Amino acid sequence: MKCVSDYQNTDSYICEMLKTFKLVDIRENYLEEIEKAIRDNLGYKDFFLNLIKLEEAGKKSRFIEKNIALAGFEKYTTFENYDYAFHEHRYTKKLKELECLDFIPKAENVILIGPPGVGKSYIATALGIKACDQGYTVRFVNAAELMNKLVKALDFGVVEREITKLNKIDLLVIDELGYINMNKEKESLFFQLIRQRYEKKALILTTNLPFKNWNEIFTSQVAATAILDRLIHHSHVLSITGDSYRVKGASHE
Repeated sequence: MKCVSDYQNTDSYICEMLKTFKLVDIRENYLEEIEKAIRDNLGYKDFFLNLIKLEEAGKKSRFIEKNIALAGFEKYTTFENYDYAFHEHRYTKKLKELECLDFIPKAENVILIGPPGVGKSYIATALGIKACDQGYTVRFVNAAELMNKLVKALDFGVVEREITKLNKIDLLVIDELGYINMNKEKESLFFQLIRQRYEKKALILTTNLPFKNWNEIFTSQVAATAILDRLIHHSHVLSITGDSYRVKGASHE
């Protein structure tokens, strides 16, 4: 490693060392922080503390950005922009409870049921992004794409590895379950995924079908019941009714 005498000036040495130690935010802002410290007559300890806080905030921000990018959300939606009044605040209390994210450490499920356009995917995404902000790992995936991926993994003999990867995720969001018909193979894979996450990891699921019609998704009522037993236990079920946001020209879901 080079020493300070190898550089043309002290600033070059400082910048290179901060780059080496990956202190990105301190490297980009330390000169400004020095000026602030002189202007505000800060002591050495307070100046050093400001540098540490600066780096901490930067690393947290980059971690959240990376977390959100890895989650695979189709859109970026938050509760700050959610129109609670659209459904006359019927779901405000429950959504505020879910927004606290207590269901994640408790390994509980959230099931959002309702016709197209009422905001199910918007809510699921907003909860997922809030979870990313809080440091949880999240994956957002369309149900049909998930099942195709698992079938492909089965064909290549790596399905257990794929399910294990999914089960390491703190919050798995499965969107639009109800627009696919499961055959025996897909049904078995889906059951395996749900069974292994049961009481271990949190799950959000959106569907247009009420529970009584889940036999339309799976091969039989028996199969649907077996899966529902694990999904509903320790779950928060929100059945959303009313007009479509899209019909009203809004951007939800």
